[in-house]
Amino acid sequence: MEINMATIDKLSALSKLEFGEQEKLNLQIELQKMLDFVKKLNEVDTEGVEPLMHISNQYDVFRKDEIAGDFSVKQALNNANNKNGQFFLVPKVINK
Repeated sequence: MEINMATIDKLSALSKLEFGEQEKLNLQIELQKMLDFVKKLNEVDTEGVEPLMHISNQYDVFRKDEIAGDFSVKQALNNANNKNGQFFLVPKVINK
């Protein structure tokens, strides 16, 4: 595929972007470099190479969701700036 000014104009119209003539020329050069790179990748011999789904063979190790300890109300409120009995006091965020 060849990137020409018509392609740049079409892409800029689709993306709703406006470019000056020099910017269009720079875009044409850069996009053509990208396409040439992809063409180069097609030359690599991948015969017998299985598609790679993940970088490593490690998988997530799932564990049971178990309760591992808890805090008493006193311990939970120990470092609270504002508290009222057994509740945290927080600034009001909803105005009605």
